[in-house]
Amino acid sequence: MSDTAIEADGLGKRFGRRGGWALHDCAFRLPAGRVCAVVGPNGAGKSTLLSLTAGLLRATEGEIRVLGVQPAEARSRVAYVAQEKPLYPQLTVAETLRMGADLNPGRWDTALADRIVAGGDLDPGSRIRSLSGGQRTRVALALALGKRPELVLLDEPMADLDPLARHELMGLLMGVAAEYGTTIAMSSHVVAELEESCDHLLLVGSGRVRLSGDIDDLLAAHLRVTGPADAALTPHTVVESRTTGRSVTALLRPAAPLTDDWQTGTPTLEDLVLAHLRNPDAPALTATTALSEERAA
Repeated sequence: MSDTAIEADGLGKRFGRRGGWALHDCAFRLPAGRVCAVVGPNGAGKSTLLSLTAGLLRATEGEIRVLGVQPAEARSRVAYVAQEKPLYPQLTVAETLRMGADLNPGRWDTALADRIVAGGDLDPGSRIRSLSGGQRTRVALALALGKRPELVLLDEPMADLDPLARHELMGLLMGVAAEYGTTIAMSSHVVAELEESCDHLLLVGSGRVRLSGDIDDLLAAHLRVTGPADAALTPHTVVESRTTGRSVTALLRPAAPLTDDWQTGTPTLEDLVLAHLRNPDAPALTATTALSEERAA
């Protein structure tokens, strides 16, 4: 078993000869056994990245490896739930799960799939087309997790759910991840939805990887500072700064100890994500770079 769930190097995807780049020159590594938030605005390339990982698309440039092999070779070990959750509407819940068992011989966990469905108080005889959005999401997760995958890819899985259903299904995912050591990569543009559940971050903006690494390490590499407007921000890497009257507030990666002119605080994950998205010119930061800059500071 590989200790790396997903690894990309110079990865890019272009649609059509004259189309724009959905992803370009992306490089990152997701260690196995982590719960990763794939975050970015609509159109940033999150769905394209997950589709490349699932082997549903071919890269235009660069390489992506999944569980140590090419995506097509890892397909039996990977589960993918698309945002639209394309289930067969004419099938019943029970028939859908039997289909999952037939398609995954030797890997299917009937008890786990049944437990996920039973948790939503679903009638096994109900047809998929009669289910609510939350119920369909639960069936889709049962179908995905029932194959006992090593890696689960989820594209905006909670987008059509109410807050209570999101909370319940997020708890279900975290329980499965903890019980079986499953790696989860879950895309969303709602940072608050993922902050308490995920321990790794992949921030995608304008088709490029902007941040990648353990969330704690990335947060530790940044400071939220406030000081006099005429105070120098050099030699620090400034992600974003705003001047109001006689003071300036900035998010930065310190390159040296700060002087007493500055009041400092730890940013939230939402602070970090929004600052990097508001400033597309801010230098990208990987886990390795974050740690090296933290030591230098």
